[in-house]
Amino acid sequence: MEQLRGDILVVGLGVSGEAAATYCARRAAEGDPVRVTVIDSDDSEGLRKRRQRLRALGVDVHLGTSHVSGTYSLAIASPGIPPHAALMGEVRQAVPEVISEIEFAYRRSTTPWLAVTGTNGKTTVTSLLGHLLTFAGVSATVVGNIGTPAISAVGEAGPAGALVAEVSSFQLALTERFHPRVAVLLNITPDHLDWHGDIRAYALDKARIFEQQDADDTAVIDADDPGSARLIATVRSSGVRVVEVSTGRVPDGGAGLSADDMLTLDTASGVVTLIHRDELLIRGGHNVSNALAAAAAAHAFGAGSDSISAGLRTFEPIEHRLEPVGIVSGVEYFNDSKATNPDAAMRALGAFEGRSVVMLLGGRNKGSRFLDLGRAMAEAGALAVVFGEAGAEIADDLAANGVEFERAGGLADALHTAASFANPGTAVLLSPACASFDEFSDYADRGRTFRRLVHEIDEGRA
Repeated sequence: MEQLRGDILVVGLGVSGEAAATYCARRAAEGDPVRVTVIDSDDSEGLRKRRQRLRALGVDVHLGTSHVSGTYSLAIASPGIPPHAALMGEVRQAVPEVISEIEFAYRRSTTPWLAVTGTNGKTTVTSLLGHLLTFAGVSATVVGNIGTPAISAVGEAGPAGALVAEVSSFQLALTERFHPRVAVLLNITPDHLDWHGDIRAYALDKARIFEQQDADDTAVIDADDPGSARLIATVRSSGVRVVEVSTGRVPDGGAGLSADDMLTLDTASGVVTLIHRDELLIRGGHNVSNALAAAAAAHAFGAGSDSISAGLRTFEPIEHRLEPVGIVSGVEYFNDSKATNPDAAMRALGAFEGRSVVMLLGGRNKGSRFLDLGRAMAEAGALAVVFGEAGAEIADDLAANGVEFERAGGLADALHTAASFANPGTAVLLSPACASFDEFSDYADRGRTFRRLVHEIDEGRA
């Protein structure tokens, strides 16, 4: 691997920022002519602990400031810092090139990439795709927005393996050369509008996943979602092979659901039947679509149909994504804390068709409205408990649709309220349609807390 050179500024000391700085520091220790500095406008106990670890590696770290001093050849920016933040303004004036950690990792890797983006379903599809490739004998490493920073894996993954990356719109917005062999776009619905400004900018950043692809690459695009379907003609016109995904048909050369509910691939060598939808362990129509997208991507990378079928049959629900967490007095509880926007919550609700549901909705709003969710809940006869910072906004939109709801303070109060009126056979679903930052450090913290609270109710301690 070629030497890393220059003065690099890491902007934001989150998980990916620490990983990028650590990588640069280790390259410097091995003799590369590189210096690394970290800056973060926040100053917290957690950041100070990261600063201590990085200083031990020789990294210069500045907390609690948005002022950039010195000159740098490259900046690696955290996805958590919006483009309108004062710190990013300073960085763009001081540094000629600003990229994301995903872009940096891509430039430093020798491994072929598969990348997954979309408003909802990214984590499930990324995890499932890694699972399918492993079943096919590929040394696949799952990285990116799913939890493991990509830069942490590039030193271990070689050209014979694969990096399977969940990539967010924030990360894609700061890419230039990022070139996955297989790129997956699941859907585009309003989300993170507080960061991007509007849905058009958000969609353009999502579309960057295809920007560097050529005729040797594959784009897997959901044809049922209006937001992603709009890009099919554009991507195809650029010469990239497009594999369409649909649960309403089997597209020519694509992946779809047959009339007898079989997950099916239409390949160059003929139609291949994989498994029946009821064989999937992940529930809901949206997960049928997710499974088809992962199967199409794995096949495009060279996985055989038998290994894809076996992988689909054995993939289990993952943490915080419609995760069953317990049954108490006949009431079943599900942790879908990763549903941080209304569209994700609607998809989760659809997995419980014909069943009594109480939804826990709340947290911090990201610029969304909840009217469509309210309509879906009214049609399903679902009840709600609203909580947190966005509780009043959600309540207004639910009331406009005639949805019955109760108000609560935080998550614990919301869970106890739901448990008090849920009947045996009811599903209590934490699918909050909001970010978690009013009460928790992230969606995973919220989901783990929910799971613990359910277990405490089961044990009679709460």
